[in-house]
Amino acid sequence: MKKLMITFLAIAAAINVQAFAQDASDAKIIAYYFHGSFRCPTCVNMEKYAREAIETGFKDALASGKLEFRAVNVEERGNEHFAKDYKLYTKSLILSLIKKGKEVRYKNLNKIWQLAGNKQKFVDYVSTEVSEFMKEAQ
Repeated sequence: MKKLMITFLAIAAAINVQAFAQDASDAKIIAYYFHGSFRCPTCVNMEKYAREAIETGFKDALASGKLEFRAVNVEERGNEHFAKDYKLYTKSLILSLIKKGKEVRYKNLNKIWQLAGNKQKFVDYVSTEVSEFMKEAQ
């Protein structure tokens, strides 16, 4: 009986560890840069700076699928819902935390417009925000 109980506890512990590991591996961050069809030079640069911050600072997370970067035209058919979902009124960079296939939290990085004229500050801001989100996806 004692051996049976120990075996049962060992199996239960293994299942819990596996479930925890699976929960952590299911978490990911999607960085969305939302834009319209008309793109001014500032808007193009903001996408470029955001992509650069993510691609240079988070290579391992991108390679493992823990982080994705997606540029999305909200004026294209099928993408209109993003404007409502994220309450978008202009070009925006949104970080979305996905766990078990569902978005559990998002943040609009609304300082990108203030920092658009300073590439290094822009990249630093995006990198800091992505790092904070990545802690939740570990």
